[in-house]
Formats: sequence, structure tokens, C-alpha cells
Amino acid sequence: MKRWIDHLEEEDLAFLKRFVLASGSLKELAEAYGISYPTVRLRLDRLIEKIRVFESMQPMSDFERSLRALHADGTLDLSTFKKLLRLHQQSLEANRANDPDAPGNDAHGKRK
Repeated sequence: MKRWIDHLEEEDLAFLKRFVLASGSLKELAEAYGISYPTVRLRLDRLIEKIRVFESMQPMSDFERSLRALHADGTLDLSTFKKLLRLHQQSLEANRANDPDAPGNDAHGKRK
């Protein structure tokens, strides 16, 4: 099983490294990147959310985890995220309904 850090992109890891080397100073990090403090704060908040998604003990598919990470990263807007997640969950339900051996189905393939 992958650790949360194994899911991060190189850009995330570089940001995390610079954050640690700056002793957690967002002001110093903003100066190093040449961007504003609020921009650094937003980047850190998004990284925190991605880590929470990857660290979550909630069972979810790799696809759902990827969707949640893209949303946390700001790459995927909320409306699109919700639509894709709903379609994915409907697809999973349809697959379960057609699989007699799926967890939650009885001996005849019907949902319990």
C-alpha cells in the first residue's frame, strides 16, 4: 500500500522541502518563490487537503482518490468534481448490481 507521500507530485515534494527548510515560515517561502503570502497559504492549504485525501482511512477507489486530490489541488472545480464522482459511484453500483459475487449481494446476485 502506498504512503501519502508516494502520491505527491514532484512539485508538491519540492514545495514541502522548501517549507521545511524555511522552518515553516510562510513569509520566507513567499519571498523564495517571489509570490504573495496569501498565494503561499493557498498552496499550503491545498497540499494539506491532498495529504488528508491520501491519508484517509475511508475506503475509496484509486479513481475517487485521484479526483479528490485534483479537487484539493485546485485543478478540478467543485461542480465538475461532484459530477465525475456521482458518475463514478453510479458506475460502481451498476457493476455491483451485475456481479453476483460482489460484497453485499445474496446467493442470487441480488443486493441484500
